[in-house]
Amino acid sequence: MHFPPWFKGAPRLMACLLGVTCLRLVSAGFPEPASLPSHPGLPDPLVFLSGKPVKTAREWERKRRPELQAMFQHYMYGDLPPKPSKMNFEIVSEHDDFLGGQGVLRCVRVTCGGSDATVIDLMVVTPKGAKGRVPVFLAMNFCGNHAVHADPRIPLTRGWLYTSCAGCVDHHATEASRGSQAKDWPIADILARGYAFATFCSTDVDSDRAEVSDGVRAAEARARGEAPVGPDRGTIAAWAWGFHRCVDYLVSDRRLDRRRIVAVGHSRNGKTALLAGAMDDRIAMVIPHQAGCGGTAPSRGTVGESIERINRAFPHWFNARFKGFTNNPARLPFDQHALVALMAPRPVLMSNAQDDQWANPSGQFEVLQAAAPVYQMLGAGGVATSSMPAHGVLVRSRLGYYIRPGKHSMTADDWRVFMDFADVHLRAGGQ
Repeated sequence: MHFPPWFKGAPRLMACLLGVTCLRLVSAGFPEPASLPSHPGLPDPLVFLSGKPVKTAREWERKRRPELQAMFQHYMYGDLPPKPSKMNFEIVSEHDDFLGGQGVLRCVRVTCGGSDATVIDLMVVTPKGAKGRVPVFLAMNFCGNHAVHADPRIPLTRGWLYTSCAGCVDHHATEASRGSQAKDWPIADILARGYAFATFCSTDVDSDRAEVSDGVRAAEARARGEAPVGPDRGTIAAWAWGFHRCVDYLVSDRRLDRRRIVAVGHSRNGKTALLAGAMDDRIAMVIPHQAGCGGTAPSRGTVGESIERINRAFPHWFNARFKGFTNNPARLPFDQHALVALMAPRPVLMSNAQDDQWANPSGQFEVLQAAAPVYQMLGAGGVATSSMPAHGVLVRSRLGYYIRPGKHSMTADDWRVFMDFADVHLRAGGQ
């Protein structure tokens, strides 16, 4: 088990963090949603479900944190699939002339399981000639690795894709798809700043369709002898599991610093990145960009997307129990500040855009503030400002925040902010 170099706390109970079995045992006694009391405000993350306060950092680490991890899976996201007993990493190709020789491209096939395996195509790019192991940004994309960069040596994504993905025919990639999203992924800038970059496509894990389950959730169902699970299957948790399986490879790659892995995601992918980090300490930092409801905005929020809307539009992202809070989110025994608190003391940057009120930027700032007591208990500080910063000003504390003019999008300028934040906490030792 490896921790970020600035983390001086006691090692966590890894079995309760990554071994879903113990979390399922904890969740067995949780009340039904209708019987939970109402909490109009954000519930205190330092109070157990029983009402007992958390008194020490040790009690948080060993008891309250596993309880929250179990509750998020039980009431909202669904259980994360367990790590397969069999994993295989195949280097499909490697090229040291990527981006005109600036980087080394490695295409890795991550096989999770045996005969009914989930196969993830992972693209990893490292700075050529780097001395020592380098930190790495890991991101999930939803149009395919080939859309991130036009290099013809990157395999076309095999699975179902959105009609919004340029160059797709009958929901599948074609050669015309290559590089269609490259402007959103400034790989050359990332390498120039001394970081590696890794990405995989969400459809390799579970295609984003309410009525069609064709990934790891379908494999789980087949193993149980059941029909594939539809709109209550918990796709975000499945995607987070995909992050973890990619991390399994990244920590084995000797070019990469296993202590400095950053999970990044935009919108639904940001929701996934935050959940992945909350459930896996190998992820040293999370940057959920414009992640909104079901991610970084409060479920109790009155601005932007609501639980009712997100459950109706994307029912497969969450489990069946989460639908029990559709009309009464105040019954939730947690809110998204508790998910952020599960990252403590690791850095989290919430970044937003002023015109993207659907993602509730002000509510996200409140979420950060509500997570701060856990960070403070662990000696990691809180949020460096008590009010939302001006546009373009990066709050660089362990709980970071950024908002810019503009709309719902991820841009090269956003990536520069992401790297500025990572420079502070992964290169300078944190604040």
